[in-house]
Amino acid sequence: MLWDIDLTLVDFSGIGRRWYGEALTTVLGVEISHVPVFPGRTERSIATEMLLAHDAEPTEDNIARMYAELVRLATEGDLAAVGRALPGATEILAALADRDDVVQSLVTGNLPEVAAHKLIPFGLDGFIDLEIGGYGTLSEDRHELVLAAIRAASDKHATTFTPDSVIVIGDTPHDIAAALHHDAVAIGVATGRHSAEQLAAAGARAVLDDLADTPAVLACLLGCVGSGTRATGGRIPFRA
Repeated sequence: MLWDIDLTLVDFSGIGRRWYGEALTTVLGVEISHVPVFPGRTERSIATEMLLAHDAEPTEDNIARMYAELVRLATEGDLAAVGRALPGATEILAALADRDDVVQSLVTGNLPEVAAHKLIPFGLDGFIDLEIGGYGTLSEDRHELVLAAIRAASDKHATTFTPDSVIVIGDTPHDIAAALHHDAVAIGVATGRHSAEQLAAAGARAVLDDLADTPAVLACLLGCVGSGTRATGGRIPFRA
């Protein structure tokens, strides 16, 4: 199970714009004048766009300086006060963590350090193996994050995870596309800025309106493993 973070497990709406604004001021000495689209993007993609939009080259040094500022802001901030775990996130992660046949990690556009800091305030980090995740430092293309996570999990567990045994869960069409690029199972959660209909149209095998109904979500996720067919889960069914 490879989870997205923002608006799938937790909600820190608005924090990305604030952090990037502060990072730009520190790194370039300018005020933010361009706000990119954040959902589903990787940090490398966003940082590159932000630098170019503010007349700076996206060199590895500039990108690394932006990353360092984002990590500093996440580390020094009281994230528990500005975010929340979404309903059912704790319960479904805990239920899956109790199973010997499930490995849980992340595919997220966040930096590794930021990803951890977003989960820790709500105790979600204890259910997920952060070491084998796919993170936004790797590439501008989200599908490369999925492959990195699959390879890391396969190496750690000395097994081969076939595409139909890999489930990617997220709230944007980018999450769905990244899973489908590797023939993995894509599950949409309509807790972000995209509707159930949009996630279904992107190719999700099943779409949930949220994670609140733990038994239904668990049945959906486990029922999709190796099924090869579209399944229904949660309170919003898959719409073909």
